[in-house]
Amino acid sequence: MTIRLALVRHAKSDWGDPDLDDHDRPLNDRGLRDAPVMAARLAQSGFRADAILSSTALRARTTASYFGEALGVEVELQERLYGAPASLLLRAAAERGVASVIVVAHDPGMTTLAEQLSDGGIVHMPTCAVATFEWDEDDWDVATAVDPASWTFDSPR
Repeated sequence: MTIRLALVRHAKSDWGDPDLDDHDRPLNDRGLRDAPVMAARLAQSGFRADAILSSTALRARTTASYFGEALGVEVELQERLYGAPASLLLRAAAERGVASVIVVAHDPGMTTLAEQLSDGGIVHMPTCAVATFEWDEDDWDVATAVDPASWTFDSPR
């Protein structure tokens, strides 16, 4: 078995309503364009997911829904992923207990984790960026303790 992780930063959100709670901000027009495109690109890359975990924030769960649709996987909402640090994002993926997980969440946690796992190769996760990591391991405990065998990065811009 191979362990796979895809990190997806939510697509571009709408800042038009200053009275709206941060958790309830929707995607803007660009985000609504980018999310299905990036989801299709990940699906076309051959990446297969056993689970998709998403922050409960509207912009993240909307982004995640496009990935779920493209990959035929139901999205699982986790409140703890909203504003989560890198360590929690990785732990949530590992705790899911399946070989291939997509996590849809927020910065700065996403960039921090992508930078750590890519050994500095990824320095920023712009909105709707997708970073994938693969370990030649069959156990998340081992995988999270060693460097990935390979990684990729894709961004809508």
